[in-house]
Amino acid sequence: MKKSFAMAAALVMSFSAAAMNASAEGETKVYVTISDSNSALVLTQEPVNVTDIDGDGKLTVNDALYIAHEDNYEGGAAAGYKTSVGQYGLGLDVLWGKENQQSFGYYVNTKMANGLTDEVKDGDYIDALTFPDPSDLDYHYSWFDAREGEGEADKEVTLQLKALSFDASWAPVENPVEGAKITINGNETDFVTDAEGKVTVKFTEAGKNVVSAKGGNFKIAPPSYIMTVNGEAAETTTTTTTTTTTSTTTTTTTTAKTTKAPVTTTKSKSNSPKTGDSGAAMAVVALGAAAAAAFTLRRRNEK
Repeated sequence: MKKSFAMAAALVMSFSAAAMNASAEGETKVYVTISDSNSALVLTQEPVNVTDIDGDGKLTVNDALYIAHEDNYEGGAAAGYKTSVGQYGLGLDVLWGKENQQSFGYYVNTKMANGLTDEVKDGDYIDALTFPDPSDLDYHYSWFDAREGEGEADKEVTLQLKALSFDASWAPVENPVEGAKITINGNETDFVTDAEGKVTVKFTEAGKNVVSAKGGNFKIAPPSYIMTVNGEAAETTTTTTTTTTTSTTTTTTTTAKTTKAPVTTTKSKSNSPKTGDSGAAMAVVALGAAAAAAFTLRRRNEK
């Protein structure tokens, strides 16, 4: 009897372990980047474990964006993310707390998404943007030709920056962005892209370095590249000043405290999709071959 019970318990544990492994193997993780109407990155390649939130039987852009807001926006998805079903399907009404006359764009691995119900897979990158001015269509999705890197201090990395536009036939066209200034962790640098959109960036600060860009020959939504530099973070000094006042003299004593913040190095995400594929410069629903009509449907009619 005891032997049978032990065998049964072993079988239960075996099945449980198998179920856990299957669950881990079936996990779908994507990386979400969102920029707001001020052309500022509010999420940068944030890992999101995607589940079927809307219950449509598949994992989609909508699921990923909903969960990204639920996990990262103050008040969750209820406060920062809203969709509605219109004549042409599921439309985006609010992104990162902003209603914008449905003037948004979203892309999977730098390709324009046909809609929020496009399926996503493990390792995908989802970029969502808000147009600064819904009436100004001259605003372009942009991206670097790489997503992330890792190395030691003083490492140099060459990146190429491109933006998306459309030709006379409404076919997507990739354009090098010339004259864009590179920012690192939100701070403007002296690095500027050349006529081919290329720039070589040198990294000196240990830790996570978020690279983006602004300006240039296109109005661009901010791209993103993450460089993790190994080593210790730079020293920081905290100064404390104590002032003693008497009727005749004032004495000031200053002390400084120096600390070093440790840097935790994380491995680069595996199976990162290659970038450089066609994206979208504006929020459109690509229904049929009429790109102009599609643009109008996403920007104006999905309300």
